[in-house]
Amino acid sequence: MPLTISVTDTLRKSVEAASGGKNTVLYTAKGQPCYMAVLQRTDFVAAATALGMSNHPAFTVGGVLKSELFVGQHIGSSNNGEMLSVPGVRPINSITHDVAVSLARANGNGWHLMSNVEWAALQHWCYLNGTQPRGNTNYGRSSDLISERGVDDVTGRLALETGIATQWTRTGSGPVSWRHDNTPFGIADLCGNVWEWAPGMRINAGEIQIIADNDAALTATDFSAASAAWKAISGATGALVAPGTAGIVKYANANSGTADYTLYRAWGSTFEGMVNSTGGNPVSAAALNVLKAHGCFPVAASGLGSDAFYLDVTSERVPLRGGSWDIGSNAGVFSLNLSAARSLSSPTFGARPAFVL
Repeated sequence: MPLTISVTDTLRKSVEAASGGKNTVLYTAKGQPCYMAVLQRTDFVAAATALGMSNHPAFTVGGVLKSELFVGQHIGSSNNGEMLSVPGVRPINSITHDVAVSLARANGNGWHLMSNVEWAALQHWCYLNGTQPRGNTNYGRSSDLISERGVDDVTGRLALETGIATQWTRTGSGPVSWRHDNTPFGIADLCGNVWEWAPGMRINAGEIQIIADNDAALTATDFSAASAAWKAISGATGALVAPGTAGIVKYANANSGTADYTLYRAWGSTFEGMVNSTGGNPVSAAALNVLKAHGCFPVAASGLGSDAFYLDVTSERVPLRGGSWDIGSNAGVFSLNLSAARSLSSPTFGARPAFVL
């Protein structure tokens, strides 16, 4: 277990004992504790198999297959120049993509902003296990079950039954149905509260581009607009190719169409309703599996809820995931927002730290 302090640490040991090893506490470069969920690669084999893969790409970092990943149990919060995962605080907000990436990396070697492909692995796990979480999607309440409320960040009390007054709820303060596995040991607030930046994927004038595998978890990875790490996806084979190559996969802001290797969905529609081109050259099954592994195409045509898809194909856009306190049923673990530039900040934008050894 990666630690920067003594293995006799009582907090870590107590958390691991209470959770049966599902959670642990890792420490930042400045010695600040972070509560983390332990994701075992073997628990994601079913998701990989459904995509014709031996292992989910989230577990391959720098060409090395990892046995486990660590994802913050809580939306990140900022303290002493680092990004923490702790319960009972205001989630970080009003932060841009690049600042969020830098803040998570400031935690030290192995720390990174929870990546797009890590998020995709979790959403597929939730689908396969029937545990799509609810969350703060209606001013402190769940829009799907308004009796479920989190703790209002300002008052320190449960959000009002009438809603409206609450924006952020304190991290992890909702019921277990607001955690990814519906247990106290799950990852909290993947649905609602704040949108979360998820580096490692982008669109550029509609062209879908990704960072290979989970190399987004590497400190050295360059996410800049001109980075050579960005790869497009061949619509015919699913191979990663240079941006601008002929025959690569694109998004279009409509509900149907016939252009080659193009996926269609209108802004604000459900993510699960995305459709392939009906023309002579649709996106191949192999390419669709790559897109599904990176959360860019639905893993099923139904059963993903009303989680929404937002799209702006005019220039570079980077992903926000999960939704915010004010968008109701459009929020959810499958909700994907590709309408924000990396320089944009909002009280509804946050982020989450992760770690890989």
